[in-house]
Amino acid sequence: MKFVDEVRIRVQAGDGGNGCVSFRREKYVPRGGPDGGDGGRGGDVILVAVSNKHTLLDFRYRHLFKAARGRHGSGQNRHGRGGEDLVLEVPVGTVVKDPLGEEVLADLTESGQAWIAARGGSGGRGNARFVSSIRQVPRFAEEGRPGEEAEFVLELKLMADVGLVGFPNAGKSTLIAAVSAARPKIADYPFTTLVPNLGVVAFGDAPPCVMADIPGLIEGAHEGVGLGIRFLRHIERTRVLVHLIDVSELDESDPLKPLRQIESELSSYSEQLPLKESIIALNKADLVPDGDKLERLAAAYRETGRSTVVVSALARKGLQDLLLLLTKIVNAPAQETDMG
Repeated sequence: MKFVDEVRIRVQAGDGGNGCVSFRREKYVPRGGPDGGDGGRGGDVILVAVSNKHTLLDFRYRHLFKAARGRHGSGQNRHGRGGEDLVLEVPVGTVVKDPLGEEVLADLTESGQAWIAARGGSGGRGNARFVSSIRQVPRFAEEGRPGEEAEFVLELKLMADVGLVGFPNAGKSTLIAAVSAARPKIADYPFTTLVPNLGVVAFGDAPPCVMADIPGLIEGAHEGVGLGIRFLRHIERTRVLVHLIDVSELDESDPLKPLRQIESELSSYSEQLPLKESIIALNKADLVPDGDKLERLAAAYRETGRSTVVVSALARKGLQDLLLLLTKIVNAPAQETDMG
């Protein structure tokens, strides 16, 4: 399944049906009269968030969506049928923005949440509606009103509790595969992860949480280097970030350099991302045979005041400590509202 997280669509609600001009003519009825019915209302276009979709692929190759128009009224005071609403299913986490992509019009963060993107036009009144003491034979009716038209940008921000960030080949895909049922592509070359991956992580008796692995960042990502920073929107809603760092590549003269580089790229995208609660996971510990060196590197990261765990995702070591920390943070009462 192709991952698509940003599309532009145009929606058009249904037009209202026209009212009818008609007069009652029945055998043995000496006096007729206006009996034109009203037109039906046009259908709305409604966006509904569903939990079984994880991409905006349905909107990738089709951009115009129209709801049904209302039927016209007819004689004998028969009203036209209303047009059927057009319901468009989008993934939970979809953000609806104006055509310029600046103003947020709707944020669909819960399954079943709905938003009316365009309202159908009202039906026109038939001539029976215009009868009065001074106008007993109206020979006119109203036309139905046109439905609303609009253009929107849809952006998908994955709904995850934990976000994995780090350089390419830091082992993010290996980690998410080790702690969940997700099976991302894993290889020994950079940028094996080209789209975000989600995995459901269960630990002990705690409620399961969702972990998101996004493509690796490199220095200059905010300027478009590598895969850029377009996928960072998928960790904006997370409760906690895990900085996954390849401990085997650290230089003891400046062990914190990778952390500074990643946080620089995060802040270039949003000043709020570096402020999120975070954990340091020093991965690939199995590639550092010198235990004293490993401890010195871990101590340097602990001095930053952040929780630091030494792990090996490939060898499945240290993962229990990492999951315990994540579970405590994710299930703790939120101190503030998540960012949009």
